[in-house]
Amino acid sequence: MSFKNNKNIGNTALGVAISYFTNIDCCVSIPLNDTQDYDLIVDFEHRLQKIQVKGTSQKSRYGISIVHLNSIGGRYGKTYKTLINTDIDYLFVVTNDLIKYLIPKQDIKNKYSINLNKTYDKYIVNY
Repeated sequence: MSFKNNKNIGNTALGVAISYFTNIDCCVSIPLNDTQDYDLIVDFEHRLQKIQVKGTSQKSRYGISIVHLNSIGGRYGKTYKTLINTDIDYLFVVTNDLIKYLIPKQDIKNKYSINLNKTYDKYIVNY
């Protein structure tokens, strides 16, 4: 799958996440605005979980997908927060190959990005 731009990556990833959780019989709630750290609230594993969704088409020179964990914005494109400093339970990642990862926040140690190498294969989800 090819993404046209960053907005398209985010919209596609959010749609895939909603589809994934719906298909595994979870109740999915969407916040009314985008000022919170999470993109979805999901009734998952018998409790409400806060999920941040990210999409990526970036790959390393070895063909490994890279997902950036920082949020950039404002007039000068500065980092204003990183995932490890947010109040979420899980990170849901969609690559341009449509590989989906559901990674518990406590298992993420990097501040700015992670390479989705074999270490993260245990977090790949399917439906």
